[in-house]
Amino acid sequence: MSQPNPAIVWRRGPELTAAELHDLLRLRVDVFVVEQACAYPEVDGRDLLESTLHAWIGVDGQLGASLRLLLDHEPPQIGRVVTDPRFRGQGLAERLLDEAHRRAGAAGSFLEAQSYLVAWYGRQGWQACGDEFVEDGIPHVPMQRAGQA
Repeated sequence: MSQPNPAIVWRRGPELTAAELHDLLRLRVDVFVVEQACAYPEVDGRDLLESTLHAWIGVDGQLGASLRLLLDHEPPQIGRVVTDPRFRGQGLAERLLDEAHRRAGAAGSFLEAQSYLVAWYGRQGWQACGDEFVEDGIPHVPMQRAGQA
């Protein structure tokens, strides 16, 4: 039985253990490459940078959801938002997004949403800020969320 509100874990890129990096990459590949049938270079050289923050929530000893926050962008960019299919519908990604946005600070945050998720991100407070584009064969929409004053 999963705990009702599991903690969010944060790590800078260089702080990740080999096991943590493996689990993050495996979940992202399982969802973005295998489930979505999209062959693209998931390992992009950003994960171990000092300016990259990773956040995740564990559920029942498994990686339930994760994202990364790129602090060297202006505003900071949230990406690689992913939830294990077994744990979808539990609000894990929403919790991660809210916390990542809070950590982004007064500058607000930016992300590139897969187009089919624009309404879902909109309910979290993000607004489209550009035209739809195709990346790796998948339509995306740039979105931003204002920072807190």
